[in-house]
Amino acid sequence: MKRAIISDIHGNLEALQVVLEDIDRERVDAILCLGDIVGYGPNPCECVKLVRDRCSLVLLGNHDQGALFDPDGFNVGAERAIRWTRAQIEAHDRQPRNSQAMLADFLGELPRTHTEGDAMFVHGSARRPLDEYVFPEDIYSPLKMEHIFELVGRVCFQGHTHIPGVFTSAPDFVAPEVATGGAAEARIELPVDKAMVNVGSVGQPRDGDSRACYAIVEDHAAVRFRRLPYPWETTCKKIHAIPDLDNFLGDRLGQGR
Repeated sequence: MKRAIISDIHGNLEALQVVLEDIDRERVDAILCLGDIVGYGPNPCECVKLVRDRCSLVLLGNHDQGALFDPDGFNVGAERAIRWTRAQIEAHDRQPRNSQAMLADFLGELPRTHTEGDAMFVHGSARRPLDEYVFPEDIYSPLKMEHIFELVGRVCFQGHTHIPGVFTSAPDFVAPEVATGGAAEARIELPVDKAMVNVGSVGQPRDGDSRACYAIVEDHAAVRFRRLPYPWETTCKKIHAIPDLDNFLGDRLGQGR
């Protein structure tokens, strides 16, 4: 089984389109999305439609939930963005031609977790699937890592931090060493015992690399992290043109932060 796993698209249509084109070339068996389709970016409705149509499994992210209910735990800029996102979704769903495919209904029915045998899929962590961050520096908090790994069978695939890599139960964090410039890939073998795999972010990378990131997994033995350049300047200009979206949300795209 060869599957592509995407996460944290955040309304970035340009990045999502490039990633889906690359996935098509890879000829995967299925595409899984770990949440945060919306939030921050200028094309929430278009991204939700693409994910709905292309992915065999879609999980709920904290920004997706925030677009449906009162946002909780967001900073000022993120909250303004999620309220604007909600307005876009509501406007879409009010149109008569969209009455049979309402985006809010789709988001509202998304599960928080998915389990297949000893593999778990979440947005945040195995302990708090919706909103717990597991950062690379958490390897220096062994008690936190131990508690989370207790809930992991063989492997847990997650997003939320926008930082790709593999956590081992040592604990340790292995970052993918991806060549700079153009499309590139790094492969990491999964340990024989337990692992947590952060698949990175399609639409808002935060590891200093502006290229879109997603992962391809084959039989849970190894993970291939794919990095793809996309026209982030186009996304940035769209964000700058929307008063309710902070300009920083566009500027950060070119910096990968």
